[in-house]
Amino acid sequence: MSANVNFGLWYDFRNPQPWRLPFETFYAERLEQIVRAESLGFDSCWLTEHHFCDDGYTPSPLVLAGVIGARTRQMRLGTNLMLLPLHDPVRVAEDAATLSLVTGGRFDLGVGIGYRQLEFDQFGRKLTHRPSLVEEGIEILRRSWSGQPVNFSGKRFQVGDLCVTPTPQRAPAVLLGGMAPPAIDRAARIADGFLCTGGIGIDTYCDALERHGRRIEEGSVILGCWAIIAEDPEAEAARVGDHVLYQANEYIKWGAFGPPEETPLFPDAASAIENGLYELWDAEMAVSKLTALMKNYPNIRDIHFWAQFPGESVEAGDRRMRYIADKVLPRLR
Repeated sequence: MSANVNFGLWYDFRNPQPWRLPFETFYAERLEQIVRAESLGFDSCWLTEHHFCDDGYTPSPLVLAGVIGARTRQMRLGTNLMLLPLHDPVRVAEDAATLSLVTGGRFDLGVGIGYRQLEFDQFGRKLTHRPSLVEEGIEILRRSWSGQPVNFSGKRFQVGDLCVTPTPQRAPAVLLGGMAPPAIDRAARIADGFLCTGGIGIDTYCDALERHGRRIEEGSVILGCWAIIAEDPEAEAARVGDHVLYQANEYIKWGAFGPPEETPLFPDAASAIENGLYELWDAEMAVSKLTALMKNYPNIRDIHFWAQFPGESVEAGDRRMRYIADKVLPRLR
């Protein structure tokens, strides 16, 4: 049914109080879980990025991708997403090329423009420059992987008559995320695919592909799915409520869903679910919903789920992971 769609797990490596583990233990447990996930039939692992977070939200997704690549054999690796405006795009190109080479071409680079003022201040960037930083950055990435001199002169970056080496045998796909219409349009115009959060913006993306003279199949949709999938999803939602509430409200405080002063915090996990941030699915509903999505949008190439919520144990995440592997994935393939 879905031979061209990968199914994977999404990691932010958040380790908040009051559930905090020693970070060495925390990382070891999750890296072992990813190896188990591959053995259960999950096809991909996606990593995200933020900085200066009390809970340790991973600041180094490319380092983790290298570690995961060394421990897995077939699983595709990607970032959903990396904050490209905070980085020197030549350095990102070098690291991504190296990752592609050492993993046999299993790495895809997903990027976004970011939104946290704190991060931009600390890295000496301006929020108002985000569109040009990401557009110029993507152009430099592509030139860097071409095997030819970069020779780029833009508003934000200057790169001379230099070749970036080593050249990847298979250049990573460049994926671009966002929820606002200009960001989605940008993904259709300059990227290989669209990092979609919870299904938001797929129609807008497909329309934009056609508007920019591209075929629908030229633009991949990579879907990060905010769903709690369990045999009894309501009971599972109640069990993970504190973790879900933490995740949702931290993103609101940062401005992920709009200006924080205009976006009220959720009083409880039930409110986040009732407002549609998380969906509750058992196996039957998951199969039905995902089958319909793949039928309606044949350019979906990957669907991935949070491995666990912030502060949740890997044992709890494993239970949902095994349920999905046993009850959902076989019916989608």
